[in-house]
Amino acid sequence: MNSKNMRGQKEKISLFKPDELFDFHFREDGKMNIGQSHLYFHINRIEDVIHYLKFPVIPHKKTLFDFIFLTKGKSKRSKGLNEYEFSENTFFFLPALQITSCEQITEDSRGFFCHFDLQIFDEIFPHHSFLEDIGFLQHHGEPLVEVSDEVKNTIITLLQRLESYYLSATKIDLELISLHLATIFRELQVLEKKQANLPQKSAFIVTNKFKNLLSQHIFKTKKITDYADMLAISPEYLNRCVKSVTGKTSQDVLTDMILLEAKVLLKQTDLSVGEIAFKFSEINPSDFIRLFKSKVGITPKKYRQ
Repeated sequence: MNSKNMRGQKEKISLFKPDELFDFHFREDGKMNIGQSHLYFHINRIEDVIHYLKFPVIPHKKTLFDFIFLTKGKSKRSKGLNEYEFSENTFFFLPALQITSCEQITEDSRGFFCHFDLQIFDEIFPHHSFLEDIGFLQHHGEPLVEVSDEVKNTIITLLQRLESYYLSATKIDLELISLHLATIFRELQVLEKKQANLPQKSAFIVTNKFKNLLSQHIFKTKKITDYADMLAISPEYLNRCVKSVTGKTSQDVLTDMILLEAKVLLKQTDLSVGEIAFKFSEINPSDFIRLFKSKVGITPKKYRQ
Protein backbone atom coordinates (compact mmCIF):
# COMPACT_ATOMS: atom_id res chain seq x y z
CA MET A 1 0.00 0.00 0.00
CA ASN A 2 1.42 3.39 -0.94
CA SER A 3 1.81 6.34 1.42
CA LYS A 4 -1.21 8.20 0.08
CA ASN A 5 -3.51 5.24 0.65
CA MET A 6 -2.12 4.76 4.13
CA ARG A 7 -2.92 8.34 5.00
CA GLY A 8 -6.45 7.71 3.84
CA GLN A 9 -6.96 4.93 6.36
CA LYS A 10 -8.70 5.44 9.70
CA GLU A 11 -7.25 8.45 11.47
CA LYS A 12 -9.17 7.80 14.65
CA ILE A 13 -8.52 4.92 16.97
CA SER A 14 -11.52 2.67 17.47
CA LEU A 15 -12.66 3.21 21.03
CA PHE A 16 -14.51 1.00 23.43
CA LYS A 17 -18.07 2.18 23.87
CA PRO A 18 -19.97 1.40 27.11
CA ASP A 19 -21.76 -1.65 25.69
CA GLU A 20 -18.45 -3.10 24.46
CA LEU A 21 -16.61 -2.97 27.77
CA PHE A 22 -18.13 -6.01 29.46
CA ASP A 23 -16.48 -8.65 27.31
CA PHE A 24 -13.22 -6.77 27.73
CA HIS A 25 -13.34 -6.38 31.52
CA PHE A 26 -15.38 -9.35 32.75
CA ARG A 27 -15.06 -13.12 32.79
CA GLU A 28 -17.77 -15.12 31.04
CA ASP A 29 -19.52 -15.81 34.34
CA GLY A 30 -19.55 -12.13 35.26
CA LYS A 31 -22.83 -10.27 35.55
CA MET A 32 -23.65 -6.65 36.21
CA ASN A 33 -26.86 -4.76 36.80
CA ILE A 34 -27.26 -2.56 33.72
CA GLY A 35 -29.43 0.52 34.07
CA GLN A 36 -31.41 2.36 31.43
CA SER A 37 -28.83 5.12 31.25
CA HIS A 38 -25.79 2.87 30.94
CA LEU A 39 -24.56 4.44 27.71
CA TYR A 40 -24.36 7.84 29.43
CA PHE A 41 -23.92 7.05 33.11
CA HIS A 42 -23.11 4.00 35.20
CA ILE A 43 -22.21 3.35 38.81
CA ASN A 44 -21.57 0.15 40.75
CA ARG A 45 -20.00 -1.08 43.98
CA ILE A 46 -16.53 -2.48 43.47
CA GLU A 47 -17.20 -5.27 45.94
CA ASP A 48 -20.14 -6.48 43.81
CA VAL A 49 -18.01 -7.14 40.72
CA ILE A 50 -14.41 -7.57 41.90
CA HIS A 51 -14.55 -11.38 41.67
CA TYR A 52 -15.71 -11.29 38.02
CA LEU A 53 -13.08 -8.93 36.64
CA LYS A 54 -10.21 -10.09 34.42
CA PHE A 55 -6.72 -8.92 35.37
CA PRO A 56 -4.46 -7.55 34.15
CA VAL A 57 -6.51 -5.23 31.92
CA ILE A 58 -4.34 -4.43 28.89
CA PRO A 59 -3.88 -0.86 27.55
CA HIS A 60 -7.03 0.51 25.91
CA LYS A 61 -9.05 3.66 25.28
CA LYS A 62 -12.76 4.36 25.70
CA THR A 63 -15.26 7.07 24.88
CA LEU A 64 -16.26 7.84 28.47
CA PHE A 65 -14.79 9.45 31.56
CA ASP A 66 -14.53 7.20 34.58
CA PHE A 67 -13.41 7.19 38.18
CA ILE A 68 -12.77 4.75 41.00
CA PHE A 69 -13.19 5.69 44.64
CA LEU A 70 -11.66 3.19 47.05
CA THR A 71 -12.94 3.09 50.62
CA LYS A 72 -10.87 -0.03 51.27
CA GLY A 73 -8.19 -2.04 49.48
CA LYS A 74 -5.56 -1.14 46.90
CA SER A 75 -5.34 -0.78 43.14
CA LYS A 76 -2.69 -0.23 40.49
CA ARG A 77 -3.77 1.62 37.38
CA SER A 78 -2.14 3.66 34.62
CA LYS A 79 -2.91 6.91 32.84
CA GLY A 80 -0.82 7.26 29.73
CA LEU A 81 2.77 6.40 30.65
CA ASN A 82 2.28 7.02 34.36
CA GLU A 83 1.44 4.21 36.78
CA TYR A 84 -0.33 4.87 40.06
CA GLU A 85 -0.80 2.79 43.17
CA PHE A 86 -3.54 4.03 45.46
CA SER A 87 -5.54 2.83 48.42
CA GLU A 88 -8.45 3.75 50.67
CA ASN A 89 -10.07 7.20 50.62
CA THR A 90 -8.60 7.96 47.20
CA PHE A 91 -10.16 8.75 43.82
CA PHE A 92 -8.56 7.84 40.50
CA PHE A 93 -9.95 9.81 37.54
CA LEU A 94 -9.51 8.98 33.87
CA PRO A 95 -10.62 11.33 31.06
CA ALA A 96 -12.14 9.98 27.86
CA LEU A 97 -9.76 8.96 25.06
CA GLN A 98 -6.83 8.48 27.47
CA ILE A 99 -4.86 5.21 27.36
CA THR A 100 -5.21 3.19 30.54
CA SER A 101 -4.53 -0.25 31.93
CA CYS A 102 -5.23 -1.86 35.28
CA GLU A 103 -2.84 -4.37 36.79
CA GLN A 104 -4.96 -5.21 39.80
CA ILE A 105 -7.53 -4.36 42.42
CA THR A 106 -7.10 -6.35 45.62
CA GLU A 107 -9.91 -8.74 46.45
CA ASP A 108 -10.70 -6.95 49.70
CA SER A 109 -11.39 -3.68 47.84
CA ARG A 110 -14.53 -1.70 48.54
CA GLY A 111 -15.85 1.48 46.99
CA PHE A 112 -17.43 2.76 43.79
CA PHE A 113 -16.78 2.72 40.07
CA CYS A 114 -18.49 5.26 37.83
CA HIS A 115 -18.40 6.21 34.18
CA PHE A 116 -20.14 9.11 32.47
CA ASP A 117 -20.45 10.87 29.14
CA LEU A 118 -19.93 14.64 29.11
CA GLN A 119 -23.26 14.96 27.30
CA ILE A 120 -25.10 14.58 30.60
CA PHE A 121 -23.87 18.05 31.59
CA ASP A 122 -25.15 19.76 28.43
CA GLU A 123 -28.45 21.09 29.76
CA ILE A 124 -27.22 22.54 33.06
CA PHE A 125 -23.63 23.37 32.15
CA PRO A 126 -23.50 24.34 28.44
CA HIS A 127 -20.07 23.90 26.83
CA HIS A 128 -18.90 22.18 30.04
CA SER A 129 -17.19 25.40 31.07
CA PHE A 130 -16.98 24.53 34.76
CA LEU A 131 -15.26 21.23 33.99
CA GLU A 132 -12.32 22.99 32.32
CA ASP A 133 -11.12 24.27 35.69
CA ILE A 134 -11.07 20.82 37.28
CA GLY A 135 -7.55 19.45 36.93
CA PHE A 136 -8.26 15.79 37.63
CA LEU A 137 -10.66 15.61 34.66
CA GLN A 138 -8.03 16.83 32.19
CA HIS A 139 -5.59 14.74 30.14
CA HIS A 140 -2.67 16.56 31.73
CA GLY A 141 -4.11 16.53 35.26
CA GLU A 142 -3.07 14.54 38.31
CA PRO A 143 -5.62 11.69 38.47
CA LEU A 144 -5.42 10.99 42.21
CA VAL A 145 -7.37 12.96 44.78
CA GLU A 146 -7.16 11.88 48.40
CA VAL A 147 -10.33 12.53 50.38
CA SER A 148 -10.12 14.07 53.83
CA ASP A 149 -12.13 12.65 56.71
CA GLU A 150 -14.23 15.82 56.92
CA VAL A 151 -15.68 15.40 53.40
CA LYS A 152 -15.58 11.60 53.11
CA ASN A 153 -19.08 11.06 54.50
CA THR A 154 -20.51 13.72 52.20
CA ILE A 155 -18.89 12.09 49.17
CA ILE A 156 -20.10 8.62 50.11
CA THR A 157 -23.66 9.90 50.65
CA LEU A 158 -23.68 11.46 47.19
CA LEU A 159 -22.31 8.28 45.60
CA GLN A 160 -24.91 6.17 47.41
CA ARG A 161 -27.66 8.43 46.11
CA LEU A 162 -26.30 8.13 42.58
CA GLU A 163 -26.26 4.35 42.94
CA SER A 164 -29.83 4.38 44.21
CA TYR A 165 -31.02 6.47 41.25
CA TYR A 166 -29.20 4.22 38.83
CA LEU A 167 -30.64 0.97 40.19
CA SER A 168 -34.22 2.01 40.96
CA ALA A 169 -35.37 4.54 38.40
CA THR A 170 -37.13 3.35 35.27
CA LYS A 171 -35.94 6.48 33.51
CA ILE A 172 -33.05 8.30 35.13
CA ASP A 173 -33.04 12.07 35.38
CA LEU A 174 -29.62 12.79 33.88
CA GLU A 175 -29.81 16.43 34.97
CA LEU A 176 -30.12 15.25 38.56
CA ILE A 177 -27.20 12.89 38.01
CA SER A 178 -25.06 15.69 36.57
CA LEU A 179 -25.81 17.94 39.55
CA HIS A 180 -24.70 15.25 42.00
CA LEU A 181 -21.52 14.61 40.03
CA ALA A 182 -20.81 18.33 39.82
CA THR A 183 -21.18 18.58 43.60
CA ILE A 184 -18.70 15.74 44.10
CA PHE A 185 -16.26 17.35 41.68
CA ARG A 186 -16.52 20.68 43.46
CA GLU A 187 -15.82 19.08 46.83
CA LEU A 188 -12.78 17.32 45.36
CA GLN A 189 -11.59 20.43 43.55
CA VAL A 190 -11.02 22.14 46.90
CA LEU A 191 -8.95 19.17 48.06
CA GLU A 192 -7.10 19.07 44.73
CA LYS A 193 -5.95 22.67 45.11
CA LYS A 194 -4.64 21.99 48.61
CA GLN A 195 -2.74 18.91 47.42
CA ALA A 196 -1.35 20.78 44.40
CA ASN A 197 0.27 23.29 46.75
CA LEU A 198 2.47 20.60 48.29
CA PRO A 199 6.12 21.02 47.24
CA GLN A 200 7.37 18.89 44.33
CA LYS A 201 10.80 18.47 42.83
CA SER A 202 11.32 20.32 39.56
CA ALA A 203 12.53 17.13 37.83
CA PHE A 204 9.28 15.38 38.73
CA ILE A 205 7.21 18.29 37.39
CA VAL A 206 9.18 18.43 34.12
CA THR A 207 8.93 14.66 33.63
CA ASN A 208 5.17 14.61 34.15
CA LYS A 209 4.70 17.52 31.75
CA PHE A 210 6.83 15.71 29.18
CA LYS A 211 4.75 12.52 29.51
CA ASN A 212 1.53 14.48 29.17
CA LEU A 213 2.82 16.18 26.02
CA LEU A 214 3.75 12.79 24.59
CA SER A 215 0.20 11.51 25.09
CA GLN A 216 -1.15 14.51 23.17
CA HIS A 217 1.38 14.83 20.32
CA ILE A 218 2.99 11.43 19.74
CA PHE A 219 1.41 10.97 16.29
CA LYS A 220 2.68 14.38 15.14
CA THR A 221 5.94 14.96 16.99
CA LYS A 222 8.80 12.47 17.37
CA LYS A 223 11.77 14.72 18.19
CA ILE A 224 12.96 15.30 21.73
CA THR A 225 14.08 18.79 20.71
CA ASP A 226 10.48 19.69 19.82
CA TYR A 227 9.21 18.58 23.23
CA ALA A 228 12.00 20.49 24.93
CA ASP A 229 10.91 23.58 22.99
CA MET A 230 7.32 23.09 24.16
CA LEU A 231 8.59 23.02 27.73
CA ALA A 232 10.93 25.98 27.14
CA ILE A 233 13.96 24.02 28.35
CA SER A 234 17.01 22.50 26.69
CA PRO A 235 16.95 18.87 25.48
CA GLU A 236 19.85 18.17 27.84
CA TYR A 237 17.95 19.45 30.87
CA LEU A 238 14.85 17.50 29.83
CA ASN A 239 16.91 14.34 29.59
CA ARG A 240 18.50 14.89 33.01
CA CYS A 241 15.09 15.39 34.62
CA VAL A 242 13.54 12.34 32.96
CA LYS A 243 16.56 10.18 33.78
CA SER A 244 16.55 11.18 37.45
CA VAL A 245 12.86 10.37 37.85
CA THR A 246 12.39 7.31 35.62
CA GLY A 247 15.90 5.89 35.18
CA LYS A 248 15.32 6.11 31.43
CA THR A 249 16.40 8.63 28.81
CA SER A 250 13.83 10.99 27.33
CA GLN A 251 14.16 9.08 24.04
CA ASP A 252 13.39 5.81 25.85
CA VAL A 253 10.24 7.33 27.32
CA LEU A 254 9.21 8.63 23.89
CA THR A 255 9.66 5.10 22.54
CA ASP A 256 7.53 3.78 25.41
CA MET A 257 4.73 6.10 24.31
CA ILE A 258 4.95 4.89 20.71
CA LEU A 259 4.71 1.28 21.88
CA LEU A 260 1.79 2.06 24.17
CA GLU A 261 -0.19 3.69 21.36
CA ALA A 262 0.79 0.83 19.05
CA LYS A 263 -0.62 -1.71 21.52
CA VAL A 264 -3.95 0.11 21.56
CA LEU A 265 -4.04 0.28 17.76
CA LEU A 266 -3.25 -3.43 17.51
CA LYS A 267 -6.04 -4.39 19.90
CA GLN A 268 -8.72 -1.86 19.00
CA THR A 269 -8.39 -1.39 15.24
CA ASP A 270 -8.00 -3.55 12.16
CA LEU A 271 -5.12 -1.46 10.83
CA SER A 272 -2.27 -3.55 9.44
CA VAL A 273 1.12 -3.54 11.12
CA GLY A 274 2.45 -1.48 8.21
CA GLU A 275 -0.31 1.10 8.58
CA ILE A 276 0.37 1.37 12.32
CA ALA A 277 4.08 1.81 11.66
CA PHE A 278 3.29 4.58 9.16
CA LYS A 279 1.35 6.50 11.83
CA PHE A 280 4.59 7.00 13.73
CA SER A 281 6.48 9.27 11.34
CA GLU A 282 6.42 6.75 8.51
CA ILE A 283 8.56 4.19 10.36
CA ASN A 284 9.56 1.32 8.10
CA PRO A 285 7.34 -1.69 9.02
CA SER A 286 10.32 -4.02 9.44
CA ASP A 287 12.02 -1.51 11.76
CA PHE A 288 8.78 -1.14 13.71
CA ILE A 289 8.43 -4.91 14.10
CA ARG A 290 12.03 -5.20 15.34
CA LEU A 291 11.50 -2.34 17.81
CA PHE A 292 8.24 -3.81 19.08
CA LYS A 293 9.68 -7.31 19.52
CA SER A 294 12.83 -6.04 21.25
CA LYS A 295 10.82 -4.04 23.79
CA VAL A 296 7.68 -6.14 24.24
CA GLY A 297 9.15 -9.60 23.71
CA ILE A 298 6.75 -10.69 20.97
CA THR A 299 5.90 -9.49 17.47
CA PRO A 300 3.01 -7.07 16.86
CA LYS A 301 1.09 -9.90 15.19
CA LYS A 302 1.45 -12.12 18.25
CA TYR A 303 0.41 -9.29 20.53
CA ARG A 304 -2.74 -8.71 18.46
CA GLN A 305 -3.63 -12.40 18.74
